[in-house]
Amino acid sequence: MTALETKLQGCFILEPKIFEDHRGYFFESFNQNQFNTLTNTNTTFVQDNESFSIKGVLRGLHYQTGEHAQAKLVRVIKGSVLDVAVDLRKNSPTFCQYVAVELTETNKKQLFIPRGFAHGFVVLSETAIFSYKCDNFYNKESEGGIIYNDPTLSIDWQLAESSLIVSEKDLVLPTLEAAKL
Repeated sequence: MTALETKLQGCFILEPKIFEDHRGYFFESFNQNQFNTLTNTNTTFVQDNESFSIKGVLRGLHYQTGEHAQAKLVRVIKGSVLDVAVDLRKNSPTFCQYVAVELTETNKKQLFIPRGFAHGFVVLSETAIFSYKCDNFYNKESEGGIIYNDPTLSIDWQLAESSLIVSEKDLVLPTLEAAKL
């Protein structure tokens, strides 16, 4: 596996080594020791989650605050998504900047999003199965979010806004300026 640090310190794109032949393929999707070495962290994941979505579904931008903040390691099992991480660390030189990475069942890339980031994705393929590991348990009272079309961020979600499918909960999220970070 290789790790490429993005422009956001501590946020990495991980690419596994894939072994393919006429039978199919094999790859190691996670190895705790290798992960911590490559990311220079001591992250331990405690929860795995999976979602299924249709084309145009946009989930996010979500984050957890305080003692319930979460780091995530995300990947696509089937389909294709544009995955977005937004740096919300107030003392970071990249505060309010984001990275967007296409994660697909073919490229098998993963994105590590450290604590202090908002996260979201949009499904680019007809359907997608999305998987993510979290280093802390979800806590409803610590949940926060930023509206996906925040003008400060100006995220290019790669699909027409009229084709996006966004939950009622996500449609009423505050702007970055109004969010409680």
